[in-house]
Formats: sequence, C-alpha cells, structure tokens
Amino acid sequence: MNFRKQEVNESLKSGPYLKIGNRLVDFARERPLIMGILNVTPDSFSDGGLYYRFSDAINHAVQMLNEGADIIDVGGESTRPGAQPVPLKEEIRRVVPVIKHLRKETEAIISIDTYKPEVALEALEAGADLINDVYGLRQPGMLKLVSEAKKPVVIMHMKGTPRTMQDNPVYANVVQEVYDFLRIQRDKAIEAGLSTEQIIIDVGIGFGKTLEHNLELIRHLDYFMTLDCPILLGPSRKSFIGLILDLPVNERLEGTLAVVAIGVMKGANIIRVHDVKETLRAVKVAHALKGN
Repeated sequence: MNFRKQEVNESLKSGPYLKIGNRLVDFARERPLIMGILNVTPDSFSDGGLYYRFSDAINHAVQMLNEGADIIDVGGESTRPGAQPVPLKEEIRRVVPVIKHLRKETEAIISIDTYKPEVALEALEAGADLINDVYGLRQPGMLKLVSEAKKPVVIMHMKGTPRTMQDNPVYANVVQEVYDFLRIQRDKAIEAGLSTEQIIIDVGIGFGKTLEHNLELIRHLDYFMTLDCPILLGPSRKSFIGLILDLPVNERLEGTLAVVAIGVMKGANIIRVHDVKETLRAVKVAHALKGN
C-alpha cells in the first residue's frame, strides 16, 4: 500500500481532544470512549427489531450505560447494505421520544445516528449532544445545520449509498482516497465554525468497502491521526469479520474484539459497538498496553 507519508503532529502527543458540552476529553490521557449502538429499527443487520419498541430501547440503553458505555448512539434508519430509506416523519417518530427520555433520566452523552438534517435538528432539540453522519456532511442542509448548532459531528466516509455501497466498490488507493475525503469534509466543517475538538472522523468500515479495503484501513488507521481529530472505529459484528471467520452475525464477538484491540493500538479514540461490556474490557487492556 502506497500513500503519501505525513508526520504525526507534535500536538497529537497531548491530544486529540473531544469537546462535548462542558466536557473536554484528552485522549492522550484518557482511554477510548465506548459508543453503544441503539438501533430503534425493525431491520438493522445485527439486532433489527430487538429494540424497536420504546420500552425495549430504553431498557437496552440503560443496560449499555450500566455496562460502561460513554455514548449512546440512537438510530432510526438501518444503513445495512441494501437498506431502504425511511420516511422523514417515521425516523423522527422512532428516535425523538427515546432521546427525550434518556436526556431526562440519564447524564449520558447522546448521539443521533442520521444523515438527514431535519432528523438531526429534532434530535438536538430533544437533547442529543452530537450528530453521527454516515454521509459525512454530503446531504444538502447538514453542513448548514452543523454551522448553526455548533455541536460535535462524526464525519464518516461511505462510497455510494446504503442501497448501492457494496455493489463492487473500487478504489485506486483506499487509504488515500478515504483520507482525502475526510480531510476535505473536515475543512468544510472548520470553515462552518467547528473546531477540531468538535469533529470526529470515521473511515467507514463496511460502508462501500471490500474485505481487503477494510483490512487496509484498519492496518493504516494511525495515518488518519494527522487530521488532528478524534477517530471513531465501528467494526462491530460486520460482514468482513464474518468473511474471515466464516461465522454468522451473532458469532462475531471475538473477531470484533480483535479488531477493537488493534484499532486502539492504531489510534482509535471512540469505539462503536453492540457488545459494550466485553468491548470495554478489551479497550482497557489495549489502552494499557499502548501507553501514552
């Protein structure tokens, strides 16, 4: 794999930082954060339908918090390969009551997993702290919303859309192309008024990538540290792990934890997963081994 070499900035030795509300996380001194996945959907690839009912969603969120989740990522539309879009009003109906309840009853950091600015706005007004945007600020209106809200945002790389992203994705150089996209979108967010402390980057494991693309991105995750932003890694139960192990989605925990440990060693600052308790244990060990 050939791509442009860059030196890691000296400032990264005391960062990167993440600013959420009044909290400032210095990842040079604190372990990576755990983002627990809360799919309020009937059709997500791993746990579709399990937490679709309001009470089930709340109970699962509380369980993940009790297991050590730092962030709860609430999503109302599946982004699995081939997924169909959900009508705007339906997505809002799914996520807003859950966010309102969590904001009232917990002190959790709450993330809204959406690429639609209308949903993001409703979620922020309901109490969400950050936006997790799988379209990476490409959806019309999202950059304007980010500019006005001044809330942290996850900028993720995805080739195509959920319906088309796995239709023979091709890159000349996956690491450099993903890097260049994230750099451009990061700069747009900065121009819109956000600081690097409010911008999280995500290479988009499984979103328009083959098995080898995913492996290359994980192997070279430390290259993305030069963007000076916290790095989110989301490998949880994904199909590339299933391809390696030849196992169904409900038997990919060990494979996920292997990726998590290597990701932490390579600079991941936020880990997005279904299995919070087990992941937190793996993160603590990997973080201790990594040192400062």
